[in-house]
Parts: sequence; structure tokens; C-alpha cells
Amino acid sequence: MRVDNSGWPKLFDTIQSARGSRVMQDEETNECMLDVFPEKCECWRRTINCSGRHLHSVPPVSFNVTALDLKDNKIKHLNDGIFSHYQSLEKLLLQNNKLRVLSFLTFSGLFHLKMLFLSNNRIESLEAGVFKDLNSLEWLILDNNKVAKIVSGTFTGLESLYFLYLLNNSIREIPKHSICKEMPHLNWLDLEGNQMRTIRRSVFQECITVLSLRRNKIQQIRKGALSQMSKLVDLDLSVNQITDLPPSLFTNLKDLQQLNISFNHFNHIPQNQFDLLTNLQSLNMEDIEIPNIHNRMFSSLVNLSHIYFKKFQYCSYAPHVRSCKPNSDGISSFENLLANILLRVFVWVMACVTCFGNLFVICMRSFIVTENCQHTMSIKSLCCADCLMGFYLFCIGAFDIKFQGEYNKHAQAWMESWECKLVGSLAMLSSEVSVMMLTYMTLEKYLCIVFPFSHFRAGRGQTLCTLTAIWGLGFFITIIPFFSYETFGNFYGRNGVCFPLQSDSTEKFGARGYSVGIFLGLNLLAFIAIVFSYSSMFYSIHKTGAKTAERSVLSREVTIAKRFFFIVFTDALCWIPIFLLKAVSLTEAEIPGTITSWVVIFILPINSALNPILYTLTTSSFQEKLKQCLQSKRHQIQESGKSFTLVSINTNTA
Repeated sequence: MRVDNSGWPKLFDTIQSARGSRVMQDEETNECMLDVFPEKCECWRRTINCSGRHLHSVPPVSFNVTALDLKDNKIKHLNDGIFSHYQSLEKLLLQNNKLRVLSFLTFSGLFHLKMLFLSNNRIESLEAGVFKDLNSLEWLILDNNKVAKIVSGTFTGLESLYFLYLLNNSIREIPKHSICKEMPHLNWLDLEGNQMRTIRRSVFQECITVLSLRRNKIQQIRKGALSQMSKLVDLDLSVNQITDLPPSLFTNLKDLQQLNISFNHFNHIPQNQFDLLTNLQSLNMEDIEIPNIHNRMFSSLVNLSHIYFKKFQYCSYAPHVRSCKPNSDGISSFENLLANILLRVFVWVMACVTCFGNLFVICMRSFIVTENCQHTMSIKSLCCADCLMGFYLFCIGAFDIKFQGEYNKHAQAWMESWECKLVGSLAMLSSEVSVMMLTYMTLEKYLCIVFPFSHFRAGRGQTLCTLTAIWGLGFFITIIPFFSYETFGNFYGRNGVCFPLQSDSTEKFGARGYSVGIFLGLNLLAFIAIVFSYSSMFYSIHKTGAKTAERSVLSREVTIAKRFFFIVFTDALCWIPIFLLKAVSLTEAEIPGTITSWVVIFILPINSALNPILYTLTTSSFQEKLKQCLQSKRHQIQESGKSFTLVSINTNTA
């Protein structure tokens, strides 16, 4: 069974006439009022339904028929004047047949016809004057045919036509001055899915209020092509091949309320392109890269309520618009800096764990005296770097609360602010200093274990110089993007969390190269060095342990293996997703923003949160020192208690 797919125009007409239909149903019966109609067809009042009856020709019916439904049949040809006797006919449905040719006299005599459906046939051409007698026609539906050319005079006689639907044909051009001249009351013209390549001047005139040119092959719009369309309310130019819009294209379109230019290939959109569209309410720019986007581009659109972009970041350039899509990039949303509740919770959890864990280690390392003070200096320096990551997360959480519910109004100002640049640079400083510090500590341990009899051991002065150099290099890496805006752009302000991890086509070449050098250059080399060093250390320990069969040595070897595994595993857990994300983003593949947000909020700080545990709290030497310290404090408390007791006894005796 086939379903009627005559489309939404029929549905729209049904809705428009619903009230009148209900009145008619109340006043009239469903009894057939026609004397002649085919037995296989249905009849009620003066309507005949012959849809899907396998008819090959138009059947004879009574002259006073008002609606004739012949859709879903096998009619291939319509004789001249076949409908001329049906002077009362108002609705004729011929869709889903096999019609190829409509002659000059096909619809002659249908002076009262209001709706004509010819969709889903095989009509290849329309002769001039084919609709000449259809003076009362309001709806003409010709979608899904093969019409390739419209000649001057094709629509002559359609003086009352309101809606012309020519979707999915093969029309290449329309004669100048013919549209409104032949159809003075035409309001809605739908030319979606045709083969038009150029929009010339004077093709579309003042009568049209809705014009759809979607899914054509338009490459060029001539200057003044829309200059006569002063009544235009809705314009759809989407899914074409337009590369440039004439600067004065929208000059006379002061009543335009909806504009769709999405899915084109614009080279450049002038910032004053939309200045005269003061009544525009909806603007669709999906899948369009706008490298020169600026608040100035949309500032004159005071009535704009809905706007659609390719990227969520563009929404910040239209802060006055009530609704912007996409409303999230996975990191931020239209309402909040952090898009969802899980991110907002985790940012505080990770901030607390990172800060308090590292501060605890700094305090404990300061109170507990160890023999290897150089190693302690390195650990405390690492904790300071990791604390910066916690501070960064606290800042992001605080600004998320500040902008809660109205982030888009402040998004552009936030991403361009010194606060965003500062917290972003702190995160970069923390990340890079931590990476270099871990690499230095690993290499130092590697030299001690693999070459135990070498005389190289870093002294206090050498360690201090190395740590200073690492921090200096970290600061240098962090501040380089501030030196040249032309080269790096807004390096730290490309997203709401101010961290330059993901690349896209609008990123400046210098910024892209720099971030690649950091994440896929320096950090990747550091990770490889750490993995190699720990592998070599374990092999060296295993080789030494193989020379003895003592159970204690084997147990110690297993313990060391577990420890080394967790160190490398946590490094890999943190860095490998970052390497992959950066590498994939270079291919300009679509990466869900949710992934980026979780990498920045959760995965990136993992090392900072776990370093205190891995390098301090779980080490046997620290645990032993802590135990000794606690025992010493306990002994001191006991001694002070005894002294206090003796003093009390002596006092009482005296």
C-alpha cells in the first residue's frame, strides 16, 4: 500500500481550511451528490476519490464535481480538454502518475480550479500558456518532476496563484521579469533541488515574500539580483556553491525575517554584510567557517532571536541573541562555562585533591629531615608545579559559578580577558614544568640504578641550578604566545577553559605549530624517555637480582616492578589521550567537545593529583621517616607528661 506523499503544501492547505471544513461537515451530509462516477471509486458530497485504483486514463464523472483525486494511478497521457466540462472543479490531484507531457489545452476550461497537484510525475517541459485558463488557481504543486526549462509565458493566466512548488526538478534558469508579471499575487516560490547556477538581476521581483533556492548549484549571485524583492520575508540560499556575496545583496530587504545561507563555501563575509537587515529574526550560517567573525557583524541585528553556526565558539560574537545553536561545544554551553553538572563537580574535586595533596607533601617534606635533600628539593618543586594545576582548576570552577546561567553574554569577553590568559598560562606552566621535572627525576634515578658505580651525583648546587632552569624554561614556553598576536592569535582563549589543546582550521599557523611542538614534540619525547628509563631500570634490577636466589631479593624485585608499572601507567593514562587528541585534531577531524572537556578537567590533572602519592606517600623511605617522626613526637609527649607528673608530685609534697 502506497502512502500519499503529496507533501506539506497539502497539509498546510488542510490546516488553513480546517475551520471551514468543520462547518461544512456540520451542514452537509456525506452522501454522494454526483450522478456519474466509477464504481471502483469513492464519492462523498461532490468529491470523488479514485486514488490507487490502477487507472490508465481519466474516468468520466459528473460535471458538477468539485474535487477529483486521481493520485497513485498509471495515467500517462491527458487528452486535450479532458477537464473542460468540469466548470465547478476546485481541486485536482494528479500526483504519483506517469505523466510526461502537458499540452496547451490540457487544463482548458478549469476557470474555478484552486489547487492543482502534479508532483511525482515525469513531466519534462511546460509549454507557454499551459495554465492560461487557471485564473483562480492558488496552489500549483510540481515537485519531483523533470522540468528543465521555464519559458516566458509558461505561467500566463495564473493571476491568483499564491504558492508555486517546483522542488526537485532540473530547472537551470527562469526568464527575466516573468515571475511577477505572469503571477502578480505569487507569494511563495520554492525552487529547492534544481540546477540553477547563477542568479541574475530582475529574475525575482517584488511580489515574492518567501523564496527557497536551497540545494541548487548556485555559484554566483549577480549584483542587484534581489534588489527588487522589497517584500521578501524568508530567503533560503543554503546548500549551494556560493563563494561570495555581493556587498549590497541585502540592501532593499528591510522586511526580511529569516535568512538561511548555510552549507556554502564562502571565501569571505564582510562585517557589514547584514547591517541593513534590521528586522531579521533568524539567521542560519551552519557549516560556514568565519575566520573574520566579529561582534560588529551581528551588532545591527537588533531583532535577531535565533542564530545557527558551525561552531559553538561563534555564539559568543552574538551575545544579544536569545537562542544560538550549537548550544555547546562539549566544554561550555550557552548557559554555563562548564557544560554539564559532572564537569562542574569534577573540577572542584580534582582541584581539591590536587592542591591539598601536594600542599600536604610540601609540608611533610619540610618537617621531615631526609638524607637525600636534593631529591626532597625536586619533590617539593614538582609539588609546587602540580599545585598550579589545582589553582587553575579552582579558577575555572570559580568563573563557572560567576557566569552561571548567562555564560554566552560574557563568553567573548572572558576568552579575550587577561584572567583567561593568566589561568591558561598557569595550566601550561604547571603541565610543562611537571613534565620536565618528572623527566629529570627519572633520568637521575636511571643514572643511579643503571650506573651505580659512576661518580656522578648531583649536589645541592647542581640540583638547584637544574630546577631553576626547568622553571625558567617552563616560564619561557608559557609566555612565548604573548609576544606576537599575529603569529599566535588568542592562544589561550580558544575555548572556555583557556587551554590550547585542540586544533582546528581557524587556528593560526604559528599557534598550531607551537602547540604541536609542545604536545607532540617536547612532551612526547619526555614520555618516551621516562618509559625507556624505567624499563632499563627494571631490567638492571632484575639482572642483578637474578644472581641471587634469596626470597627477599625476589620479593623486593616484584615490589619495584609494581611501583615502576604504576608510575609508567599513570603517565601513560595522562599523556597518551592528550597525544592522540592533539594528533587527531591536526587532521581537522570532528572531535566531540565532550572529549576535550574531560581531557582538560580530569585526565590532564591526573598526574598532578597522583604525583604526591607515587613519589612520596607510597615510598618506603618516606613512610619510614614519617613513622620515626611520629614515634619521636609520641616519645616527646610521653616524656613531657612524665615531667609534668613529677613536678606535680613534688609540689604536693612540699
